[in-house]
Amino acid sequence: MYEILNKRYLKENIILLEIKAPLVAINAKPGQFVILRVDENGERIPLTIFDKTEESISVIYQVVGATTKKLSTLNVGDCLCDFVGPLGKATNTKDIKNAIVIGGGIGCAIAYPIAKKLIKEGAKVTNIIGFRNKDFVILENEFKALNASLYITTDDGSYGEKGVVTNPLRKLLERNTYDCVYAIGPLPMMKYVALTTKKFNVKTLVSMNSIMIDGTGMCGGCRIKVGSDLKFACVDGPEFDGHLVDFDEAIIRNGFYNNVEKDKHEDVCRLLGDINE
Repeated sequence: MYEILNKRYLKENIILLEIKAPLVAINAKPGQFVILRVDENGERIPLTIFDKTEESISVIYQVVGATTKKLSTLNVGDCLCDFVGPLGKATNTKDIKNAIVIGGGIGCAIAYPIAKKLIKEGAKVTNIIGFRNKDFVILENEFKALNASLYITTDDGSYGEKGVVTNPLRKLLERNTYDCVYAIGPLPMMKYVALTTKKFNVKTLVSMNSIMIDGTGMCGGCRIKVGSDLKFACVDGPEFDGHLVDFDEAIIRNGFYNNVEKDKHEDVCRLLGDINE
């Protein structure tokens, strides 16, 4: 049922899939996500919705682990075992007239539909997208097609403005007044965006989709502190007030398995045997 209608490589290990899922598509909104399984023996992984038609949902993912590696082996005409959604709460765009949308790396896949929705609702939008270097730039043409102001940054200056996304952000906040800043990307990036906007007292929403695991709140892996409350990114979010999120704790917890990932301990994941056989 969940047939792959289109497969496109944005970069060598970043893939866009369009998947036939009309019942999901009819209800999907920017900011929400789906959970899929490649096959009956696979794990469940959450992927944020990039775009949709009346019949399909598009997702963008980076090949980083066993399941995304297995997913990358599928081609047009192949089908997924499970595809559930839309899940999570949709992005809040109510009463927003002037906004900044920031995407970092693969987070641009989530920033784009938010910017698109805001523009459709009549808001003035300025987009900032940041990458490690020129080789990692994605979705530039899609953002340009929105006909909104666009700033591109790279850490090494190989494309666009040299530096990080907070550089153009700070200049914009010094010159103009904004209703909200939306930030989606690596945890450190969102942390410093929130620290920057706090100085200007600008509402800031961050997407904590990067720490989701199970996607239903049952595993507890995506728990975060938001102010004095304990929240779960998948069921309470994935968007939260960036000025209240405890990023330092989230960054520490998100790095628990760095050593395992770097050492590539294949014996810790039963899925890898299926791929390599």
